[in-house]
Amino acid sequence: VGFSPLTGHETTVDMNPSGRPDSKHGLLYGLAAYGLWGLIPLYFKSVADVAPLEVLAHRALWSFAMLALLIGWLGRWAELRRELRSPRLLAMLALTSLLIAVNWLTFIYAVVTRQLLQASLGYFVNPLVSVLLGVVFLRERLRPRQVASIALAAIGVIVLPTLVGQLPWISLSLAFSFALYGLMRKVMPVDGMVSLAVETLVLAPFALVYLGYLAAHDQLTGQTPPTLGLLMLSGPVTTVPLLFFGAAARRLRLSTLGILQYVTPTGQFLLAVLAFGESF
Repeated sequence: VGFSPLTGHETTVDMNPSGRPDSKHGLLYGLAAYGLWGLIPLYFKSVADVAPLEVLAHRALWSFAMLALLIGWLGRWAELRRELRSPRLLAMLALTSLLIAVNWLTFIYAVVTRQLLQASLGYFVNPLVSVLLGVVFLRERLRPRQVASIALAAIGVIVLPTLVGQLPWISLSLAFSFALYGLMRKVMPVDGMVSLAVETLVLAPFALVYLGYLAAHDQLTGQTPPTLGLLMLSGPVTTVPLLFFGAAARRLRLSTLGILQYVTPTGQFLLAVLAFGESF
């Protein structure tokens, strides 16, 4: 059993008959998941004309719709109902819903305002913030090299505002919101897919109210059929990489997943510089 700082989900490692992790298929699934996350800015760039908060509302709605279909197909509605019957668990999932909403909104804003470099920095720093939170809250011990890596990350965060002349709030928001999300999910005994469905279910009513308000005041920016179709794709764009990640997590060692994780911010970094023309 392990833990991914990127998704905050507990993972298990499947073994093949030889007793070793099924690394061949796991590597392919992992590269698919982290590669798609690295390319996800291309999707949000395609809906850049839509207000970030409106994109977030659609992402919550269509993600829940797709997860509901998957849970129904897999026959796991009983698990979803069980989570909804626990007030304590529901309260914790409401808080993780808020954290993931902040993370999603910040990332969407970074893409549409041409600040993807800051976003990629946030995801480079995120694993180290997760380690730091593990030390502080879960009493995990670090080896000397791990202490040195966290110190370097802290120095980088301190130096960056001096270089860019402003507080890198996008990087810090992404790193800490996802690290806190991961910390909470670490201590919650819930399944990844079902709990993600609950989180999007918590967000869905607010998303509906917000979209209804925009429609009533004729302020929807994503109402043309082509744009609406793109916004509906936010469901699979969000959930498909998570499904690939789940398959990888069951087949790979946690250390391997940790190395693969850096495919995502590296892809985002390259897109920012080479495709979006951001200055580095």
